[in-house]
Amino acid sequence: MTQSSLDILLIDDEPQRAEALIGTLRTQGYRVIEHLCSTEGLSGHVDRIRPDIILIDMDNPDRDTLESMSAVHRDHPRPVVFFAEAESDSQTIKAAIQAGVSAYIADGLKPDRIRPIIDSAIAQFETYHSLRRELEQTRTELAGRKQIDRAKALLMKHQSCDEDQAYRTLRKLAMDRNQKLGVVAADVIKVLEALA
Repeated sequence: MTQSSLDILLIDDEPQRAEALIGTLRTQGYRVIEHLCSTEGLSGHVDRIRPDIILIDMDNPDRDTLESMSAVHRDHPRPVVFFAEAESDSQTIKAAIQAGVSAYIADGLKPDRIRPIIDSAIAQFETYHSLRRELEQTRTELAGRKQIDRAKALLMKHQSCDEDQAYRTLRKLAMDRNQKLGVVAADVIKVLEALA
């Protein structure tokens, strides 16, 4: 993602403020590919236009805005910067972050701070999603290990063998089938549980 050529979806419910912001963003090399006045149907807009980042300039996020941001975060993850024009309490900020906001700026938008805020939001978003991928990979590996342990236990019981022999049997099956050990373990579990 080249920072100076980002496609931005802007959400601002005040037309004059939005027009000024669009001018500032364009001056700094950003492309505002769409401007919306509310977050209604936000997930569909994001799916259709595929912006690199979403900027929201409003007083404070209401329940509908938070739900829209949550849907985007779940279905079409993107960095989101929320510029709150009104003073925000810690609960509001926390709810916005949980809804997928990468940067919550509580004192409104100041043109000279746009680039560092966008850069920070993108870095925060990328870090979060990298950690999320690592967590999913770890969960998958853990589930695979549990499958392997369960398959070994069933083989030990069914074939009256020790753990090493059960593991060697699984490994040989995996090599013969050219499949991952976890896949073979799941198949063994199905077969041996059906026999029992």
